[in-house]
Amino acid sequence: MFEKILIANRGEIALRVLRACRELGVKTVVVHSEADRDAKYVRLADESVCIGPATPRDSYLNMPALISAAEVTDAEAIHPGYGFLSENADFAERVEKSGFVFIGPRPESIRTMGDKVSAKQAMIAAGVPVVPGSGGALPDDPREIQRIAAEVGYPVIIKAAGGGGGRGMRVVYTEAALLNAVAMTRTEAGAAFNNPEVYLEKFLENPRHIEIQVLADGEGKAVWLGERDCSMQRRHQKIIEEAPAPGIGRALVERIGERCAEACRQMRYRGAGTFEFLYENGEFFFIEMNTRIQVEHTITEMITGIDLVQQQLRIAAGEKFTLRQRDVHLRGHAIECRINAEDPYKFTPSPGRITNWHTPGGPGVRMDSHVFTGYTVPPYYDSMIAKLITYGDDRHQAIMRMDIALSEMIVEGVQTNIPLHRELMQDARFVEGGTSIHYLEQKLAARA
Repeated sequence: MFEKILIANRGEIALRVLRACRELGVKTVVVHSEADRDAKYVRLADESVCIGPATPRDSYLNMPALISAAEVTDAEAIHPGYGFLSENADFAERVEKSGFVFIGPRPESIRTMGDKVSAKQAMIAAGVPVVPGSGGALPDDPREIQRIAAEVGYPVIIKAAGGGGGRGMRVVYTEAALLNAVAMTRTEAGAAFNNPEVYLEKFLENPRHIEIQVLADGEGKAVWLGERDCSMQRRHQKIIEEAPAPGIGRALVERIGERCAEACRQMRYRGAGTFEFLYENGEFFFIEMNTRIQVEHTITEMITGIDLVQQQLRIAAGEKFTLRQRDVHLRGHAIECRINAEDPYKFTPSPGRITNWHTPGGPGVRMDSHVFTGYTVPPYYDSMIAKLITYGDDRHQAIMRMDIALSEMIVEGVQTNIPLHRELMQDARFVEGGTSIHYLEQKLAARA
């Protein structure tokens, strides 16, 4: 095991990694921007290094500053968390060329799965079902683009090959709108991802968003750790996640989970990863793979009893991978609500000083947050300030515990989306289970 690692992130995930390290006896170095100087995890870390001004490009996205911080503190490895540089293959490569261990997949794995076209091709080769589509980047010939779209069948969705997080997508319902949509998406993709390639897929009308968590040692051993339902989302941004996914037959989930694990074995994938699928009419369709720890890893930990962050550290340190599929047992049900500092219905960010902060407790309640009374939510970063997780023997108990926990939570000084979460915990369709990815936006539109 490492003696010291550097945590190249902020917020709750920096604190989460720090806690995993403390349990393993690993010393920690936390980097921070000037805006995060007084953060809880900065105080708790063994060492801290200021890496620049508040803006991410000058701090958390500053590769030379991060590597320099590792050098001056004699860290052995770098944990990227999620977001920022966690899925940047160039960063992973620079880390390893500088003599440190990147706590994540190899750079080539990140590149393959980061490009949606090559990722689809890798999944097809591994026998993982994918959404019908162009099979690769769209050609320049307008007639050929029209032929491909007609063959797939409208509506179709144009996606940026290097995209992610819901960006670089455009739905097309008619041939008349196709070529203009392709041109616009190419322009946006080139500007946002430095890669103008786009591809085309069948647009599924009412799918659910289901994902499979995997762990692999990079030497051909891999397991999958159940599924998560992340369908409650707005503009492709997840708001509530739960595990396992309600209403999907176990035999079907097990079949797709094993295919994901086999894909990891074939790719010699290393570390934690998540295969994301659209699920509709009893079928799974691969859309992308996240080559990092997920925000919602917590609910998988709750139903498996496996610490995913510690597993990341053990794999990166080269410890023998002893986990076998027969050792993975799913018990009960878990739900996570992302608590954001924002207007609960307009979704405008609400930075500022938190004047009162009270978190809930009781059986089956977990709170992952770096926030405290007197903490100032900065305006420069993502608005998520906490993750509230509840666990129950079954889904009904997990929902009841979440509803009670939300009712106990007090946040004053900034707005949060807690009222929306409380409304959803009492929503008949959510309680029934199995809502599509469009449900929340349709509900909000009806309210408006």
